[in-house]
Amino acid sequence: MIEIVSGSACIKCDVCIKVCPTDVFDRGSDGLPVIARQSDCQTCFMCEAYCPTDALYVSPVSTPVGADSPHASESAVSGAGLLGGYRAMVGWGGGRTPGSRLDQNPVLASIPPLTEPRLTSPAVLAEDPWNHP
Repeated sequence: MIEIVSGSACIKCDVCIKVCPTDVFDRGSDGLPVIARQSDCQTCFMCEAYCPTDALYVSPVSTPVGADSPHASESAVSGAGLLGGYRAMVGWGGGRTPGSRLDQNPVLASIPPLTEPRLTSPAVLAEDPWNHP
């Protein structure tokens, strides 16, 4: 759930307001986004992912944290390097390696055998590894 908008890092670009699918933010009178409807947050991380200055923190908890929680403290979150942490994890932003380049999943080298021997093959099965140009 969205917990922090850093006033010192925010550049008032309104990207978070525009990408939020549940309209959680309002534009404040000073131009900074305000968390106006926190209970509507789906913890989708869209705002944090798209924030160009890592000014947002979405807690991985799907309910609001208490005021005494470190997840609600900008200094604690910033000190732990978590402002914009989701954006960094997926590799968005200058100087970061895109997450797709760090993917450790195995490459599917061939079409696996069909699990239902009573049905005919829906397509010609390839014997060689897939070759994508």
